[in-house]
This record gives sequence, C-alpha cells and structure tokens, in this order.
Amino acid sequence: MRNKWLLGTLSAITISSMALAGCSSSTSSSASGNTNSASTVPQEITYATTTDAVGLSPIQTNDNASAHVIDQVYETLFKRNPQTMAIEPDLAVSYTNPDPLTWIIKLRKGVKFQDGTPFNADAVKYDFDKFRDPKTAAPRASLLASIDTVTVQDPYTVVIKTKKPYGALLAALSHDNASIVSPKADKAGNLNKQPVGTGPFKFVEWVPGDHITLAANKDYWGGTPKLQKVTFKVVPDVNTEVSMLQSGQVQFIDNLAAETLPRLQSMSNVSITKKDGTPMYYFGFNMDKAPMNNLKFRQAAAYAIDRSAYVKQLGGLGIQSNSIIGPKVFGYDPSAEKEGYNFDPAKAKQLLKESGYNGAPLKMLVANTPGYVKMAQIVQAQLKQVGINAQISLLEWGTFLDVSKKGDFDLTFLAWTNSTADGSELLYPNLDSKNINASNVVRYNNPAFDKLVEASRETVDQNQRKTLLDEANKMAINDAPMIVMNHAMVSAAVDKSVKGFKLDPTGQWFLNNVTRE
Repeated sequence: MRNKWLLGTLSAITISSMALAGCSSSTSSSASGNTNSASTVPQEITYATTTDAVGLSPIQTNDNASAHVIDQVYETLFKRNPQTMAIEPDLAVSYTNPDPLTWIIKLRKGVKFQDGTPFNADAVKYDFDKFRDPKTAAPRASLLASIDTVTVQDPYTVVIKTKKPYGALLAALSHDNASIVSPKADKAGNLNKQPVGTGPFKFVEWVPGDHITLAANKDYWGGTPKLQKVTFKVVPDVNTEVSMLQSGQVQFIDNLAAETLPRLQSMSNVSITKKDGTPMYYFGFNMDKAPMNNLKFRQAAAYAIDRSAYVKQLGGLGIQSNSIIGPKVFGYDPSAEKEGYNFDPAKAKQLLKESGYNGAPLKMLVANTPGYVKMAQIVQAQLKQVGINAQISLLEWGTFLDVSKKGDFDLTFLAWTNSTADGSELLYPNLDSKNINASNVVRYNNPAFDKLVEASRETVDQNQRKTLLDEANKMAINDAPMIVMNHAMVSAAVDKSVKGFKLDPTGQWFLNNVTRE
C-alpha cells in the first residue's frame, strides 16, 4: 500500500488503477480451467481495479492506485526482500555508513532510463533534490526530510548527508516514492502522465477512467521481461472484477472483498493468495475541531465501535488490533494490544455525556469506494447507538484526498500501506505535527509524541529505535487521534495460467518475473 493512502474494497481496500479494454484477446483460461499450452498463451496480463491512478510520477503521488503502475515502470536504490523483510540493493550495489550522518552509495552501472539516457549519480541527485524542494510540494516530502545534502562523488557514487542520524534511511530509499525518474523526461514533460524510469516495463498509454497500458522494456538491465504487455483495467465494481477474472478477461485482482471470497474459491481457474500484511486501516478525528479535540469524546467514540464484529465480517481478510504499528512492521510490541479502548457502549455513553457533546451533526468524510463506504456505514450505525450524530459525505477518491488534507471534515476513514515496514515511516507521516496539511490528515499535534518519533528517526541503533517507537505508539493509541479498524491480510486472486506472481506483505507486486503458461 508503500506508506501511502489506500483505497477500499468491501473488505479492506481495492487499490490501483488503470487499463486497457479489449482484454479478451489475451485470455487463456475460463471458469472451467486453463487448457491452452504455453506456446499459445499470449504473454500479456490484465489487472482489474475499481479505481484509476491519480498520477504516474513517484514524486507527485502518494496513493496505491498510482503506485501499482509506478512499481512496474520505476525502480529504487534499495528494495525490501519480501521473505526476510531485509533491505537489499537494487539500483544501488552497495553502501557504507562511515559516520551516523554520512551514507556513501555505489550505483549500478550500465543502466539506462527508458528514454535512453543513462542512470547515474547525477540522476539520483536531481531526483532527491527535486523531491525535497518545497516548491515541488511532494506529498511524501517527509520521506526524505532528514536529508541535508546529496552530492556526486563520481558518476556512480552518491553521498547523502543527513541533518541528524536517520536510522530509517535505507527503508525510505526503498519506498516507491523514492523511485528514480529520468531527469531529461522530467524537465521536458509531465511525468504524471508520461512516466519514464529504469524499470522492466515502459509506458504506452493512459485513457483516464478506462485503462493504462505498459509494454516490456526490451533494454531493461535485468533482462527483458517475458510479459510483452501489461494492462491496468478500471472496472465499475468488485463484482465486475470477479466476473472478468472468471471469464478470463483479466488475470488477477487484489485486495479481495470478503463477500466475493466464496465465489472466488469456487472458481477452478483461480488461485487465491492471502498473507499477513502491513496495511493499517483507521477511523480518524479532525483534532483541530471540537468536539473531536476533546479526549473524552474520542474515547467515547472508540468505546462505541465494535471492531471485533467489523473484523469478523471481513472473512479472514483483516486482523483486529489496538496497535497503530502492526505485527509486520518494525517497532511493534505485543504489549501495545493492552492499550486503548475496546467495545463498551455503556462507557461510551458515560464519556460522551462528560464530554459535553450535544448531538450536533458531524461531517464524516468518506471516499466513495466500497470498502470505505461499508466501513463508514457500520461505524455510523454504532456511533448512533451511543448518541453521536455522524453524517456521511461521499467524495471521489482524488477529491477526497484533497479535501481531507485541508481538514474539511470532522471524522474520516483512511489507510496506510506501510510499504517500508518501518514504524518511524508510519508514525511520522501520519501523526507528527510537521506533516499537518500533508499526510497527517487527522492533524494530531502532540510535542511529546513528536519528540519520541523524531528520536526514533534520528538514531541508527535499532534496539533504541524499537523502544522509542513502542513508547510513541502507546502514547498515540491512548490519545486516540485515530482508532485502528484493522490490520490487513494482503490478498490476490490469480488465474492459474499466471506463473511467478508473488504478493509482498506490503501488498506490492512486481511483474518482471511473471509469465503465462
């Protein structure tokens, strides 16, 4: 989900964007199973999603719909191993850390951007300087905020100096928002619509609201991918996704909806993958407004929500938790589950009375995707039972992101993918006061919390970082600017003709090693 905002399906969140119609020409299987031989199966794949990308520049976007395309077109200096969750070189080949403020990174040679220009230290410096420039207004500028300078030591060596020790730097550099863009293409055009990276697939076309098409990058440094064409197809709803998967018009979908699982499980041409994931979904309060800025009101709302019942209806696609930092994210401690507020309607009514709330209507801002709508309807009904009058206001996803960042709401729902799997890069963007008007949508402002989280970023001692994150996590759980609805099981349903598809705990997937048989 990437440390970014997620879109919702009925279960958790349906993410991504894009893609071409006319998919039937590339199908190889049906509900009765795959009967084509490898020689007759086109090396093409179509992914179905209920929402379109916001943009295709890693610098200018911060949503999962866009990120799924970006992950195929661009690459990062480092990447996280999905099995071990360790950080490994990607466009980098090695690094040294001679002192806590200095990172000397050696780059891979012989790599070219898809426009034919060379990948080198100058490109890395250009990218990171632009990303950090306040004029750029990058949605995830906080990711590299600790960097002081980026200098070119030689054509394939870049030196990063941080303002303070930054223990999560490699995790940050593995984030797809830190993907390296072609400086030439960025200066000449609009990367949000015409992406140019070093990745295994290159951009072909985008018909907004319908599809995005990619083609194999024959000059890819890692070897030409087997798939010749990748299509991201935008469809109206999750039932259409499933029908197209069943008929063979699309080959995979992800973030499965609980109500579609029985149907998917009955399909002989489909394999289902589920695993513990890093995404976290939450119910948030606008801390700048009354009564949301009253702790007793937030506690009352938290006690009013029966999250166990909510998670149960997810059909095994969610995990109940009080902890903001999830079990698959660095900084998690099981003791955090004892913090916070569990379902207790009587206590909710008592605290609501003590808060002074008078029943005035509250604006519950909701993205108009199935997952968020269902979450909102369930919570709205539960809040009503204790006397909280929440009125749902639906907005299209892109508009929702703009409005929520401006604070034009009382209550809302969002999610964070945690693609770095690092607690610092969860708590800092979402709850540090420096990121109000950006990724801190709930507008939480707690200097004691900020101090802990920033300290967790400013040390390279991983044991110390974990202690600081645990303390900050528990502070935020009890302060309740957000209530965790669930941590996700990442999931996908894939046609059996597709080989080599792997789903990361972050919900990411990469298609360079995927084939059709």
